[in-house]
Amino acid sequence: MIKLQIIGNLGKDCIVKEVNGKNVINFSVAHTERYKDSQGNQKDRTTWVECAYWTDRTAVAQYLTKGRTVYAEGSPEADAYTNKEGVAAATLRMRVQNVQLLGTNSNENNSSNQGMVGNPESTSTSMPKTDPTVTSGADDLPF
Repeated sequence: MIKLQIIGNLGKDCIVKEVNGKNVINFSVAHTERYKDSQGNQKDRTTWVECAYWTDRTAVAQYLTKGRTVYAEGSPEADAYTNKEGVAAATLRMRVQNVQLLGTNSNENNSSNQGMVGNPESTSTSMPKTDPTVTSGADDLPF
């Protein structure tokens, strides 16, 4: 199994649809990475992931709004296509198994809406809890 994990901001409000009698929540997550190029100039590289969360728990949709920071994990898919200008391009998609609200969006000041939402078909519905002060080696990751 290949698993994709992303932490980023929603680019627009999610859309809830019914497809063949099942609910799907569609949303886009952007992750921006900063780096310096060979001349020392700071650059930004943004990766967009189109997410489809198949679930009966659509109540989370009210919190999946533009600007919200989320953690999402699931199975990746990549689609290649030719854009309007005739240039080859690709889209990164994810079938979401878990989504966690990490913070408020720019229109909210209350962080009480944070939480993990898991897919009932998923075998793992929450991220493991770790103590950031406990380390066992230099190669340990903070999650």
